[in-house]
Amino acid sequence: QKVTHSESSEAKKSQREEEAIFYMNCRAAYLTVLKSSLENIKSKEQLSLVLQQAGRNPSQKTVNKYWTSQTTTLNFDDFCTILKKEKPATKTELLEAFGKIDPQNTGYILHDELYRILTTRGEKMTRDEASAIIKQAEFNCSGKLDYNKFCDLYLTTSEQCCKTAREKLEVDGRLKQQQFGSQTETSSEGITLPVSKPSPRISRKTDHKLAPPKGDSRTPSRPSSAQSCKTSISTTISVGASSNRNTKLIEPDTMKEWQCAQSKGCFYLEEDGEIISHKYRLHLPQRSTVCITIKPLNIRQVEGKFCHWLSVDTALYILKENETQENLQLVSFTEQQNKEMFGWKGDLGSGVYWLLPFTTGCRLKKVKTQIAGEAKLVYRGEDGELVLTKEFRAALLDIFETIDLDGNGLLSLEEYNFFELRTSGEKCDEEAWAVCKENFDMKKNELTRQGFMDLNLMEANDREGDPSDLWVTLLSLGYNKALEMTEACPFVIDIYAEKCKPRIKAMYLEAGSWQLNRAICKSVVNKGEAKVMDGCENIIIYTYKAGRRITSVIENKSDNKVIIHVNNEQSKNCLSSRGLTVFAVEVAPKSMMVSQHVMPLNEQEEWRYNCVHSLL
Repeated sequence: QKVTHSESSEAKKSQREEEAIFYMNCRAAYLTVLKSSLENIKSKEQLSLVLQQAGRNPSQKTVNKYWTSQTTTLNFDDFCTILKKEKPATKTELLEAFGKIDPQNTGYILHDELYRILTTRGEKMTRDEASAIIKQAEFNCSGKLDYNKFCDLYLTTSEQCCKTAREKLEVDGRLKQQQFGSQTETSSEGITLPVSKPSPRISRKTDHKLAPPKGDSRTPSRPSSAQSCKTSISTTISVGASSNRNTKLIEPDTMKEWQCAQSKGCFYLEEDGEIISHKYRLHLPQRSTVCITIKPLNIRQVEGKFCHWLSVDTALYILKENETQENLQLVSFTEQQNKEMFGWKGDLGSGVYWLLPFTTGCRLKKVKTQIAGEAKLVYRGEDGELVLTKEFRAALLDIFETIDLDGNGLLSLEEYNFFELRTSGEKCDEEAWAVCKENFDMKKNELTRQGFMDLNLMEANDREGDPSDLWVTLLSLGYNKALEMTEACPFVIDIYAEKCKPRIKAMYLEAGSWQLNRAICKSVVNKGEAKVMDGCENIIIYTYKAGRRITSVIENKSDNKVIIHVNNEQSKNCLSSRGLTVFAVEVAPKSMMVSQHVMPLNEQEEWRYNCVHSLL
């Protein structure tokens, strides 16, 4: 276990170094085109240019994917997200593309054929553009294009763009002052690097009191000069080793006579870093004292292996439904802690409530790990029939345990559809479910574990043993190619009621809504310490510690947007949801927004939160 922990620490350190280089390259490319990382990309042409400076060669289709008819600007954070999705082309990929128009694999393409293709297919080039390529002496001779040489020059030019941008960033002293707090010299025990979050430019329904959680409300960067800060607030909280687990205890065992309802669920990490989860509706037939808890779900343990998700922080926000689902009122949230469990105990009136699960993203984030080889999912037995491997069967049993939300050992159509929506984006209708009933083991119209296994075996047989579709399912559920769940966190919710039978039902599987974001802000404002900016009474910083999590919220009461510079450089042994040691956020007028969530990197050691918020 010590060896595994050491390897894990080395992997995390290597990942931080890789991400530091990635963000340095992002910044170098961005500042080649724009004056500051606080400045936004304002046109398609600018987006295309900064992507080229980062070594990409985006097609118009690619640019249009990120710059839609509703897009007005893209910030630096958006740019980093795009670069993570749009990987630079490799020589293998380029050669495969040329190979499609050189079926004889000669290594050459006649100029006449190349000219025809470039000017008539796909994103058509002009005659002058096509002629310019054909005239390049480095890779043309005897009326033919040597596409091996062309690929080499393409990749060299692409790398030279990146190198030139980096050199400019190094040489320019003024730009170097703008360097992120994520450069490689950042201490390994400090706040880690960014988890990229998406900000598609689509219209969202938002509360006028709350800044939208994405888009222009968040523009990370370091300002050009510390002298641009008008005024600042410093907050320091020191926490002893493991003392964050010694908060008020919840003891459900004392409520054995109370009636209980339970539901499982899961946080899933999207490719772009966004986190989605189940959302729940709770019904109480009469007023009662209740206890609501949430904790990571402790499914099958593999000896000698660390279950990553068990260290992920979880919370529940309890909202009361009034006339409509749109009008939800914050009641409370799970702030009491007993080991990995968080809970809340109090009186609730009869009616409908919404339970919104939340995790900060400090622990559930993209992690690059070295995997020796891809796990085998199926093999052919002595009779030639396909069989699921022992490892794959174990993973499927864990998946079944996670998606069996009510824990009755069977999958209802509703439970199965959450699984289908996550893995394929489609639902199974009643007619298709009836077909399942004819072919797979069911009890009381619900799919058994064996039926679920056979369903996956059938999928393997449909592809004659090709595991591609099975891997799509596994990856979408947070598994890596070694069959380890690294990008998901299953959890369990328990509700105890003294005077009535509570009913809980999973309703949605989606990303955190504006209602959740508003609830987080309100909980911090209601319970946290408030500090007013000196000489600027309209800017208030709220800081609140709940268990092992510290959250800060910025409120802007003024009529103008403000840019707040956030500096965590003096923090020790901390992880931030922002990922950056130094960043800036833009807060809309008359609104509030989360500045960051912070947790200890190592809970067995003392940690110190030291954050300075400065008004630019």
